[in-house]
Amino acid sequence: MSSPANSVAEITHPQYERFNAQTALRPTSALCIPPENLGSTEFKRAYGVKYAYISGAMYRGIASKELVIAMAKAGFMGFLGTGGQSLLSIEQDIIAIQNTLTPEHAYGLNLVCNIERPEHELALVELYLKYQIRCIEAAAFISISPALVLYRLAGLYRDSHNQVASKNKIIAKLSRPEVANAFLHPAPEHIVKQLLNSGKITAEQAHLSQFIAMCDDICVECDSGGHTDRGQPTVLLPAIQTQRDALSQTLGFTQRVRIGLAGGIGTPTSAAAAFIMGADFIVTGSINQCTVEAGTSPLVKEMLQGINVQDTDYAPAGDMFEMGSKVQVLKKGVFFPARANKLYQIYQQYDDLDALPITLQTQLQTKFFKQSFTEIWQEVVDYLTNTNRLDEINKAETDTKYKMARIFKWYFAKSMQFAFAGTAHERVNFQVHTGPALGAFNQWVKGSDLEPWQNRYVADIGLKLMQETAELLSEKTQLLLAMSECSAIAKVQ
Repeated sequence: MSSPANSVAEITHPQYERFNAQTALRPTSALCIPPENLGSTEFKRAYGVKYAYISGAMYRGIASKELVIAMAKAGFMGFLGTGGQSLLSIEQDIIAIQNTLTPEHAYGLNLVCNIERPEHELALVELYLKYQIRCIEAAAFISISPALVLYRLAGLYRDSHNQVASKNKIIAKLSRPEVANAFLHPAPEHIVKQLLNSGKITAEQAHLSQFIAMCDDICVECDSGGHTDRGQPTVLLPAIQTQRDALSQTLGFTQRVRIGLAGGIGTPTSAAAAFIMGADFIVTGSINQCTVEAGTSPLVKEMLQGINVQDTDYAPAGDMFEMGSKVQVLKKGVFFPARANKLYQIYQQYDDLDALPITLQTQLQTKFFKQSFTEIWQEVVDYLTNTNRLDEINKAETDTKYKMARIFKWYFAKSMQFAFAGTAHERVNFQVHTGPALGAFNQWVKGSDLEPWQNRYVADIGLKLMQETAELLSEKTQLLLAMSECSAIAKVQ
């Protein structure tokens, strides 16, 4: 770790060499930015955290209850990864978290948009309300859903200044301005009326809903592991900050929506860049997947600890396969990205499995799937039957392209199961969501105690990242001040 420059005399830029040699400059005052001073003071106050730093939710409990608890105890906030989990499993995790933490600790749960099964989304919100979960990370939404509105409105009240506020805070993770627009506005009136008529909210909550935005914070998600729109932080963050500022003036809300940044943050340099661009907080993801607390297999962690920035690729998203949505995944040592993209190409080209060339059918069943199409379809039918989705079975029996998609999506589900279980003989088929931030992190900690994943504890990583980010910003700020002082002296001379 480099130490901050303590005086102008330590600057070696050629432009200032003659001033260093010819003048005895007064040393600049020592500048030290504490890590707890980074980011928005209001953000830290609102959530009762020491640092403007969040560990984001990761699918199927990779962001585990152990990870959430560790973050909370260290003065951070973490989100439990509920996507792909059963309601019973989520409830058990909530109970474990609440039995361990005190009301002063900060934590949250994520809510993933479920277009195909909105009833599951609603059931999850009702579970959150039952256990008085005060903060959620709303992810993958393209519009405001009834479940989101219910959660937001159930916590509405007027504070001591007679301003509308909500006990139920929403951090909207998004990557598109049109989605940000929806969250920066009040709850859609037609959804409010729907909830009021069904008795899920009161008339007072319906009235108050139009005086507050749908979220407290926005997390601008740039190119990240998992689902990604490949956004560039230097483009996307300023765009949504400008959008927020314009709408704040137009709508006249007293509460200012804070904006943080996620995607690509794995080193002090990237974190410093986020804060310099005005991020109110930062969110990390990929770097937390390779920690002791992460709920994935030791084999996956072993594979991840050795990757570099070029060792990821893009593949179709299994849950949005037909739409062509993309996820960023591990490429090094696996065939999954290539095979997943091949399946999507086949889906685009053919309407029926029987229309595939025999050689291609054989390749898929023997190399990719290691099972016949018939065997796979029976597994799919069993799963859909057990989850009471008989309408999807009926649709597949009459729509051959849909049936082909369901069989292909089986591979995506299996590839994640193999990774979570650490099934060694299926290693080449592992689907592991991660971004290049982890590769950068690996290079940053190479040769240190944090190189092996067994030494990587999520709170230690958060603290180290914030401390060294603060030191880097202190150093750069002092350098700029010194350069400015040299320029002023040059003008005088």
